[in-house]
Amino acid sequence: MITLKSGDIAPKFALPNHNNKLINLSDFLGKKILLYFYPKAMTPGCIVQACHIRDNLELFKSKKVEVVGISPDKTNKLLTFIEKKMLNFTLLSDEHNIISKKFGVWGEKKFMGKKYFGIYRTSFLINPYGIIDKVFFKFKCNDHHKIILTYLNSK
Repeated sequence: MITLKSGDIAPKFALPNHNNKLINLSDFLGKKILLYFYPKAMTPGCIVQACHIRDNLELFKSKKVEVVGISPDKTNKLLTFIEKKMLNFTLLSDEHNIISKKFGVWGEKKFMGKKYFGIYRTSFLINPYGIIDKVFFKFKCNDHHKIILTYLNSK
């Protein structure tokens, strides 16, 4: 389903954060950004993934990488997620899946024989000029941060 690849221009976005403040991709020009898409706040895999990022945020910052998570959750649920799990990075609400579709991470999924539409857990490392440097997918929630930090350390 993912059609974006390294070297592509990252699609522009403007989404509300957990405090209903509109955040744009252009707010990050001049900085590296890890844009990670996750299915649903406060679910086991998403908690593990977010908490590992939280616990390693200083390592991301040492590589001059800002971290932003995007899900279809409403802003009030994102605020609850941040407060309950003491998250120290920005979460954005893509409630209508517009940006998820632009990034190619929204599509049909299967779970226990049932088909439904949802987010493919995917991360995009975007360079300071808005170009996708690397796409990360097909990883375990527990390993997400390690895979990205390993990549960042190899550069």
